[in-house]
Amino acid sequence: MKRTEALAQRLRNRFGDQVVVQEHHGEVTMTVDKENYLAIAQTLRDDSDFAFEQLIDLSGIDYATYANRPWVGPRFAVAVHLLSLTHNVRLRLKTFAVDDDWPTLPSLIEIWPSVDWYEREAFDLFGILFEGHPDLRRILTDYGFVGHPLRKDFPVTGHVEMRYDPEKGRVVYQPVTIEPRENTPRIVREANYGDV
Repeated sequence: MKRTEALAQRLRNRFGDQVVVQEHHGEVTMTVDKENYLAIAQTLRDDSDFAFEQLIDLSGIDYATYANRPWVGPRFAVAVHLLSLTHNVRLRLKTFAVDDDWPTLPSLIEIWPSVDWYEREAFDLFGILFEGHPDLRRILTDYGFVGHPLRKDFPVTGHVEMRYDPEKGRVVYQPVTIEPRENTPRIVREANYGDV
């Protein structure tokens, strides 16, 4: 039995109906409810059967559309990538925020302090709030930035643009002045190019 298969089986045996465990392409993904998220994360770190000592990454996910179709279910989720040096296995832990208008999840900072800036990034770019995070400030956009740029409904041009105003002697924000346009590339090929 491969290590990933063994890990998936241990997760199913330990957590039962509390989780959904999938193994695909040699990767194990475990989806948990928001209510069980912290307790299961604590067990994954502390239980010697799992020993996920290291949090590698946390990513925000916007499921507004998925596979070119509208998504049915909660819109926002996070995926946490964990590494067990003891067992030499990796795990993707995923949970969904229940409220699409105000996506909120518990912070993992007490369990893996390395999650600090990853949660700030998910807050900044997706608008996911992490309860218990001690310093949830924007990290990649400006303090006056409006919206969350990696949400699928965020316009490509943004809502505002900034420029230097010589009369005021400072940078000012104003509504976007760029007109959206669609470019269609013109392709010129020789006759019978590529045997077509």
